[in-house]
Amino acid sequence: MKKTILLIPLLTVMSCYNVEHNCKDFKTGKFKFEYEVDGDKKTTVFERKDSIEIETFEGKTDTSSIRWVSDCEYILQKIHPKNMAEKNAISMKILTTSKNSYTFEFGIVGSDKKQRGTVFKMAESR
Repeated sequence: MKKTILLIPLLTVMSCYNVEHNCKDFKTGKFKFEYEVDGDKKTTVFERKDSIEIETFEGKTDTSSIRWVSDCEYILQKIHPKNMAEKNAISMKILTTSKNSYTFEFGIVGSDKKQRGTVFKMAESR
């Protein structure tokens, strides 16, 4: 009986914590991803049109194909890789969403090493 009583408050707390997953809202649009490398702030801007992503970083533009695995998961693959590292596909998983941003986890397909970040939506795609 004590185990049942302890579980009821735990289940109540868990049911109140709903993570927003409106991933479809982020399949298209213009986005910004900011992060730090050795204390320097870096910004990547990209535009996603369902199955293609055009990214600009430090004045260089690159294009990747997108294969959606589910509404919240996709695989990015550079269309014109410039080296062996760029040939690796990247697994992207949207963990939570808000009105204008989403938190995601990413890593090389097949690797256990994952990183997290937050992307902000700048505008809808045309």
